Amino acid sequence: MDIVFAGTPEAAVPALEALAASEHRIRAVLTRPDAPVGRRRVLTPSPVKARALELGLEVIEAGRLRGEVIAQLRDLDVDAVAVVAYGAIAGPAALATARLGWFNLHFSLLPAHRGAAPVQRALIAGETRSGVSVFRIDEGMDTGPVLRRRELALDQPDVATALDDYAHAGAGELVAAFDDLAAGTADFTEQAALIDAGEAASHAEKITVDDAHLDFTHTAEAIIDRSRGTSPAPGPWAEISGKRTKIFGLGPAVEVDIQPEPGLLTTRDRTAVLGCGDGWIAVAEIQPFGKARMAAVDFLRGHGEVRFDPVEAEPDPADTESTSTEVPDPRA
Repeated sequence: MDIVFAGTPEAAVPALEALAASEHRIRAVLTRPDAPVGRRRVLTPSPVKARALELGLEVIEAGRLRGEVIAQLRDLDVDAVAVVAYGAIAGPAALATARLGWFNLHFSLLPAHRGAAPVQRALIAGETRSGVSVFRIDEGMDTGPVLRRRELALDQPDVATALDDYAHAGAGELVAAFDDLAAGTADFTEQAALIDAGEAASHAEKITVDDAHLDFTHTAEAIIDRSRGTSPAPGPWAEISGKRTKIFGLGPAVEVDIQPEPGLLTTRDRTAVLGCGDGWIAVAEIQPFGKARMAAVDFLRGHGEVRFDPVEAEPDPADTESTSTEVPDPRA
């Protein structure tokens, strides 16, 4: 088939390479425009653009799918569009530019974890299994009919490793889906049927800095899961004297001979350990505010024991009585 490939980050590169090596023809690669990177804000091409140029493929850069970009896609007259983390919504006009439609490789077992951060949210939730899905895009949020699903382990130490594993596994599933489409043997399953069969639909919202804030009154398991789901970016963090400090490489600690104190960072048997709600966790690295990342034991060697600030509980609106004396307008 003649296809357009749409993608932007590193996680989309394995699928681009797999399709370029397949029997299908990539007529063009659609990616987001060059973006400033680093402290010096150097304008840098996306990983997909860089690899597409190495492969000698035509590149179309667009932050939004409308106007001239729609015309370019229509002129290419392709059979289908393959999408892997492109980063923009395809509306009806864009979806109509390919005869068979647009097909997305998504890093979850749909209908679970629809949305922007499926692997991150699954890790934070402590799930041990997830997978990849290839589905036809419709006007909903990852709600289209599914062509292929593959279950995978989710036991990686961080998001970067998990995404790399899923990107390579998903690349093969995407090529297989396009092979089925070309042969006319594609088998579509509506997500409503999967839900009726007992599978739960869920939404994976984009990860924010607040999602990476660690509360050491929680269990060791919950803290480690949140760390895995937010490493390496935005990076798990807590505060020391009001200053944000990132913490990396959290894992189960060996037996510690003192009672856990949530938020206490100390050493035992030449290992940095951190107290939490039900025990201790090991800490590999720490990045103090405004400083370079370093081994946690080296940090403690210069500072002694350190206590992270407690996380202030969010007030419950239901427990807050209104003090307003304003009389409501009966016409409202």
